[in-house]
Amino acid sequence: MSDDAVRAAHTHELSPAALAEFRALLDAAFEGDFSDADWDHGLGGIHAWVTDGRGVAAHGSVIMRRASHAGRSYRVGYVEAVAVRADRRRQGLGVRVMERLHEVVDGAYDFGALSASDAGAGLYRSLGWRAWPGRIEAYGPGGVEHLADEEGTTYLRPAAGRALPDPAAALQFDWRDGDVM
Repeated sequence: MSDDAVRAAHTHELSPAALAEFRALLDAAFEGDFSDADWDHGLGGIHAWVTDGRGVAAHGSVIMRRASHAGRSYRVGYVEAVAVRADRRRQGLGVRVMERLHEVVDGAYDFGALSASDAGAGLYRSLGWRAWPGRIEAYGPGGVEHLADEEGTTYLRPAAGRALPDPAAALQFDWRDGDVM
């Protein structure tokens, strides 16, 4: 097999072949429900991954997003494109990838955020991520839009030594193509 070492690199440091392997893993893991927009959301930041004798076994990335809250703008480490190959699930690879992404969040951002699937929520909760109990919004082409479907599935994690925003005020994310979150 391999030593299952977690590697990390910025998108610009990765070859087209490596990016294609990551995308293939994500397409398989999400059973065809991983769009081009989803892929685009995971680019432009730090990728963490594990390979074994069969190729990429686990992947995740963290990118920078802006979020506004109660009159303040935050640098958010937004976690994207997390998946583990089916034959390697429940072996700790997702935890190891997330721990590497936590290092990035702790070193560069005010807090981490992600939108969790039902299947992934347990992993994130076990690593200290908390469901945001407040309102979620995004700045859109027509102004601020309420994202009711993201409430309860958006998770936050404070960066080391920092606190999370108060959920009494809405958390407003920057706009992006495809699914905003």
